[in-house]
Amino acid sequence: MRLFRDLLRDFRFFWGFWIFVMMVIFASLSFFSPYDPTLWGEVPRDMRPSAEYWLGTDSNGQDIFWMATFAVRNSLTIALIAGLVSRVIAVTVGMVAGYLGGKSDRVLMFVSDSLLVIPLFLMIVMLAMLIRNSMSVLSLGLLLAIFGWAWDARLIRSQILSLREREFTKTAVLSGTGTMRLVLNEYMPYSTPLIFSTLINNMAWAIGLEITLAILGLLNLSIPTLGTMLYWAISYQAVLLGRWWWVLTPIVLSILLFISLYWLSVSISEYLDPRRRIQRVGAA
Repeated sequence: MRLFRDLLRDFRFFWGFWIFVMMVIFASLSFFSPYDPTLWGEVPRDMRPSAEYWLGTDSNGQDIFWMATFAVRNSLTIALIAGLVSRVIAVTVGMVAGYLGGKSDRVLMFVSDSLLVIPLFLMIVMLAMLIRNSMSVLSLGLLLAIFGWAWDARLIRSQILSLREREFTKTAVLSGTGTMRLVLNEYMPYSTPLIFSTLINNMAWAIGLEITLAILGLLNLSIPTLGTMLYWAISYQAVLLGRWWWVLTPIVLSILLFISLYWLSVSISEYLDPRRRIQRVGAA
C-alpha cells in the first residue's frame, strides 16, 4: 500500500493508472454485451450516436459501443500475452548470457542479434499472411512475443554484466551464495525497473503492431480489435462519408491506451530505480 501511495504522488502514474483502470473496466463490459461481435446486421446501419446507441452503429450493422468493448479487451489480451511471454524470454536470455558469459553468451547473443538485424516487420507480415485464416488472439500474441524480446534481452544482459563486476557480487560468490539466490536477491532489485519498463513498452509496441497489421488486412478480421475496427471504418470510407463516430472511437481508445502505458512505464521505472530511491531518502 505504501508503494502504491508513493506512486500516486507522481501525476504520470496517477493519470496513467486510472486511465488504464478505466480501459480495463470498459473492456470487461464486453462480458455483458447483448450482441455477438462476430455477427453483422444486428442493429440498424450507420446510426448516429444517440440514447439507444451511445457511440452509434457502423455499416456492418454492429453497435460501436459494444464492439469497442470487445476490441479493447482483445487488444489488451494480445498485448499482455506478447509482453509477458517476451519478458520471460528476455529476462532468461539476458541474465544467463550476462552472468555466465563465454560460449553461452556468444550463442545467445548471436540468436538475439540475428533477430535484430533482420527486417522484423517484414518477417511478422509474412508469417501473419501464412496464418491469417487461423489467426487468433493467442496466436497473434505469441507471434509478437517471439519477435519482441531480442533488444530487451540485450539491455538486461548489459545491466547484468555491470552488476557481475561489482564488489557485492564477488563477496556473495566468495561467501557461497548460490547462483539463483544471487540473481533473485541481488540482481533482480536492480533489474526490476528495466523489466517493468520494457514490459509496458512492449505492450504498447504490440498494440501498435496489431493495429498496423489489421489495417493492412493481415489479421482475422472477424476478431474485433482496435485495428480491425479501423480497418472496417477505412474500408467503408467512414471519413469521406462523415461517419466520424465510427473512426474516432478506435482512434481515441488507442491514444488513451498509449498515453496510459507510457506514463506508467516512465513513473514505475523512475520509482523502482535504486539510484532514485537513494535520492528520495537523502531528500527526506
